[in-house]
Parts: sequence; C-alpha cells; structure tokens
Amino acid sequence: MEPDDAPSRLDDALTELIRQDLDPLSVAELEARITALEGEIARTSKKMDHAVNHRAIADQLFRS
Repeated sequence: MEPDDAPSRLDDALTELIRQDLDPLSVAELEARITALEGEIARTSKKMDHAVNHRAIADQLFRS
C-alpha cells in the first residue's frame, strides 16, 4: 500500500505505520517489523474469520 492509498484518518496508527520512513532502520529492525506485521495480519485474519463464522452461525440459527 502506498502512502496515497492510506486510510483517510490522520490519527490512524496504520496511516502512521505506512508513512514511516524505513531508510533509517537496520536489517534486524526491518526483520522485526516484518515479524510484527505478520503477527498482526494473522491476528486480524483470525478476527475476520471469527466474525464471518459468527455471522453464518447466527444466520443459520435464525433461519431454522
């Protein structure tokens, strides 16, 4: 995602993250950043899956 594609809320942590200059970071810091971001992707995906499954279960329950 390019900075121009960032969410519109200026106080959004994601916006700040995307706009951060990566040039001063060492390879170790970049690797740590990637690890942290992969963890956040996994956490977000798990939450999204839970929301989708929860909705499907609720829909099924109320159709019965």
